[in-house]
Amino acid sequence: MAPHPERPSTPAAPAPVPAPAITPTPGSSPDGLTVGFDLDMTLIDSRPGIRAAYRALTAETGVWIDADLAVTRLGPPLEQELAHWFPDDQIQAMGDRYRELYPAYAIEPSPALPGARAAIAAVRAAGGRAIVVTAKHEPNAKLHLDHLGITPDAVIGWLWAEAKAEALREHGASVYVGDHIGDVRGAHTAGALALAVPTGPCTAGDLREAGADVVLDDLTGFPAWLRGYLSEGTGTGPGPG
Repeated sequence: MAPHPERPSTPAAPAPVPAPAITPTPGSSPDGLTVGFDLDMTLIDSRPGIRAAYRALTAETGVWIDADLAVTRLGPPLEQELAHWFPDDQIQAMGDRYRELYPAYAIEPSPALPGARAAIAAVRAAGGRAIVVTAKHEPNAKLHLDHLGITPDAVIGWLWAEAKAEALREHGASVYVGDHIGDVRGAHTAGALALAVPTGPCTAGDLREAGADVVLDDLTGFPAWLRGYLSEGTGTGPGPG
């Protein structure tokens, strides 16, 4: 297994991998269509909850964390953000404490993003499987989904950027949906089509420059795109891309 980025021992972020030319075939995995989704800022707006959790950590430790700034750069592992505020020898303990505080502060305030439930339902309606692959601490990711009544077929945590390919390959995902350039790299490393939504810290231009195969405004356009993807078999479908 690859190192898990949100666990306390976090390696340096890997260098970007050039996006290969991809012509995915719908439903080409052994078990049929599988679509992977990122969590933070793809399926859920976790900014209100993460902001509250950082403020709770500041109140407890007395160490200032600019929570408003921190939530503008969600995506990479927690330890990368904590490194802006704590010395290296405290990052592991602060990460552990943040994750302990998280359920009490971050779950209830974080809503589903527009189209999230419909995107999962569209995959199911097509006879496929929807999985969530996220850098977030897996138990907290599951708490978010349970709270919002979003029920993917599997939830895999602690994976960031290229490391997400581990789970995408294991589950035979032919499409991965995310909001960050790291998600684009993860999809391409797995040989999956990278569908991106600029609902997080990366702009549509950032995502296209990183090699996203399709860019939609948000997940409300995903069901129509999926219908086109499955009917045309081109891997692009309708919509801006």
